[in-house]
Amino acid sequence: MRQFGYSARVCNNIATMNELKDSKNKYLLIGLPVVVFALLIGIYIGERNAPATDYSSLTNGQPVTSQQFAPFWTAWQVLDQKYVTAGSTTPQDRIYGSIEGLAASYGDPYTVFFPPAESKMFKEDITGNFDGVGMEIGIKNKQLQVVAPIKGSPAEKAGVKAGDFILSIDSTSTVAMSTDQAVKLIRGANGTKVKISFLIQGTGKPVDKTLTRAVINIPTLDTKTKPGGIFVISLYSFTSDSPNLFRDALRQFVTSGDHKLILDLRGNPGGYLDAAWDMASWFLPAGKVVVTEDFGKNGPPNIYRSKGYDIFNSNLDMMILVDGGSASAAEILAGALKEQGIAKLVGIKTFGKGSVQELVPITSDTSLKVTIARWLTPNGHNLSHDGLDPDYNVTISDTDAASHTDSQMNKAVQLLTAQQ
Repeated sequence: MRQFGYSARVCNNIATMNELKDSKNKYLLIGLPVVVFALLIGIYIGERNAPATDYSSLTNGQPVTSQQFAPFWTAWQVLDQKYVTAGSTTPQDRIYGSIEGLAASYGDPYTVFFPPAESKMFKEDITGNFDGVGMEIGIKNKQLQVVAPIKGSPAEKAGVKAGDFILSIDSTSTVAMSTDQAVKLIRGANGTKVKISFLIQGTGKPVDKTLTRAVINIPTLDTKTKPGGIFVISLYSFTSDSPNLFRDALRQFVTSGDHKLILDLRGNPGGYLDAAWDMASWFLPAGKVVVTEDFGKNGPPNIYRSKGYDIFNSNLDMMILVDGGSASAAEILAGALKEQGIAKLVGIKTFGKGSVQELVPITSDTSLKVTIARWLTPNGHNLSHDGLDPDYNVTISDTDAASHTDSQMNKAVQLLTAQQ
């Protein structure tokens, strides 16, 4: 089963499933990012046997020689002989630790080896429902960061914001910690507590918050109208239900007689690729590129093109609201509509999450999650390398937040009102 994914979401800690794609139904979790639900765009759960044992492994096309591998065994022997606590690890522990180090050597936070316990937990995260604090997490500049809190979650109610860095979890430092490790610490039973130390972005001030885990219900969409014939669709995640809900919202928009639309993707960590692909197709003629799955040297790209619903004409005026919590599938949809000339972006730079992972069995109870592809916008912009820059850069100041002034929404309304 292939999934594409999120960032890392603490839904229960759901573990951040980074871009998961189900190879059977082609649902790409792009973004929900690990609610600790795992920030949904790309994991391929390989339905195949683990690679056959072949010790003539190749490195860049060259065999690994015994001389090259000798330092490993030397280090093994030194540790075995000199480490202060005899018998502190088993040979199997050391082998698993070596594989973890091998995966980490690629410098990709989403390429991770799962020993038995972690592998079991990750697979449960993908298929089950969990309790948690309700925030999507990812890694930015080698530091754990909140992609977005989930609307109505304990994290949001506690004032956790997109862009906050996570310094420690129950007094355990997050330095060099992967999203999967963080999810393991954050998740827990409904009603239990977890203490998280955050570094508030832009202030340099650490803040400790004790969050009570709860059952997380992920909202999908709501609508409202603004004066001047403006219709607003707020989309919070890309779930399997999102395409139908989005279609119904567009029907409300069309029957209202309005032609000015605001799509609010702020704090949306992503979800299924198919949802973003389907939504983009309402605005684009058949054949227009929505997103490209780039495998680099490993094979030809997959190009996702509009299905051609294309129900709007040139009278449509559209703005999309984005922020640092817009990730994965949200970036795919926003990037496609921006670059295809359908909408302008208002807000601040998006998170920048756009990679695809494959979950490959290594043994019957271990697995390796490895990045196999990147997502590119229609113009070839690498979403993994950088987020999307808005056409109109508008920040929400502390003063705005204190007075509940939504300066980004106000700017979008102003721009649409000016387009008569």
